[in-house]
Amino acid sequence: MGTELSLALKDAADKVEEALDDLLPDANGPEAQVLEAMRYAAMGGGKRLRPFLTLQSGRLFGVDDETMVRVAAAVECVHVYSLVHDDLPAMDDDDLRRGKPTVHKKYDEATAILTGDALLTLAFEILSDDETHPDPYVRCKLVARLAKAIGARGMVAGQMIDLATENQSPDIGTVTRLQRLKTGELIAFACETGAIVGRASKEARHALEGYAHDLGLAFQMTDDLLDVEGDAEEAGKAVGKDAGRGKATFVDIMGAERARAQAELLSGQAARHLDLFDEKADLLRALTEFITNRQS
Repeated sequence: MGTELSLALKDAADKVEEALDDLLPDANGPEAQVLEAMRYAAMGGGKRLRPFLTLQSGRLFGVDDETMVRVAAAVECVHVYSLVHDDLPAMDDDDLRRGKPTVHKKYDEATAILTGDALLTLAFEILSDDETHPDPYVRCKLVARLAKAIGARGMVAGQMIDLATENQSPDIGTVTRLQRLKTGELIAFACETGAIVGRASKEARHALEGYAHDLGLAFQMTDDLLDVEGDAEEAGKAVGKDAGRGKATFVDIMGAERARAQAELLSGQAARHLDLFDEKADLLRALTEFITNRQS
């Protein structure tokens, strides 16, 4: 299953890369710099984990790959926007992302802000286009669910909590909520897209919500471990930065050994949420183990 998962992850990355190449505007005209920066940020890097989840979610319900690739591209645009803004000096002030200079280092801060804005709005443009799905009801459901996932009660809320708790000592409940919102909500949307497009049952959507919740927390715990124990060259970004900025992490609160054990427990729970889908969800199950064993 490891080889099959690796091939599926690469296939998802290749497909979304091709879609982004088609969907991102060409860099010309007086606004060329922001268009170039959009491509710089979005192309040629990253695990493309969220597009993989999107495509696999669609396959659970027999949704056409052509539709789900466009949805996956929209999800990746949102993810990249969040990274571009997260790297800004006013946020995490990072110099390296995906093994290359961050957008504000490559260009400037104003360009980075506009690049994130443009990627975010492009995501909604993609989802609302009838080329993504002929049914306006489905398109509206995707747009509404994404807006909820990344707005002031979702990703943005998580980022605000992250900033507000710097150099404090938040409890495990606060850190869990922070990460569920900042990281987990977009992962949850990616997992639910196939159910939305495929008009799945409430039971199926609930199972995917549970999977996404546990997977997202396991992912973040592993990320926190990599920030403490990882290698910057292998990770493609700076490590040790959370401690330097006074950020509370799962490793700070639980210790490395307990955080690792908890991540493994959550990945197992995530896999069990998929019992409803039998062998159709084998790659999603395999991903839970991959998440906790990754090195970047």
